[in-house]
Amino acid sequence: MAEELFIAADADKKDKYTLLIPQLNALIEGEEDLTANLANISAALKETFGWLWVGFYWVKNEELVLAPFQGPIACTRIKWGRGVCGTAWKDAKSIFVPDVEKFPGHIACSSSSVSEIVVPIFDKQGKVVGVLDVDSERYDVLDSTDVEYLEIISEIITGKLEK
Repeated sequence: MAEELFIAADADKKDKYTLLIPQLNALIEGEEDLTANLANISAALKETFGWLWVGFYWVKNEELVLAPFQGPIACTRIKWGRGVCGTAWKDAKSIFVPDVEKFPGHIACSSSSVSEIVVPIFDKQGKVVGVLDVDSERYDVLDSTDVEYLEIISEIITGKLEK
């Protein structure tokens, strides 16, 4: 696939995801390197939606460790159960936080972030191996539609993981 996305600028959010997901599949098809795939997925999401920050944390030595991302400098390590990312890891479920100031224990990697979605990524045995993290600098950008489609993208990543 060419390294170019074809997403209509005037498309609504669902249409953007509907156009993006097959392009993501084509982009990572045949590429076995996880870092390369996560890098391209984060870049494609950032380019399509213009969020403040989009990227991944991967479980290593009982911590979430920063992986490929697009956006401002980020926290490097997050403990299990801490912040939105650590809580999504601990609870093994997606978390949508419309206002991060109202989330107990929120970790402010960027003071510009006001809204956040974190989606766990599972291995083929159902264990959380990482998270997809999206931050917005506006309150009215992220919603349940994003959660739905980011979970689909998480499943695509699971499909690329080794057994």
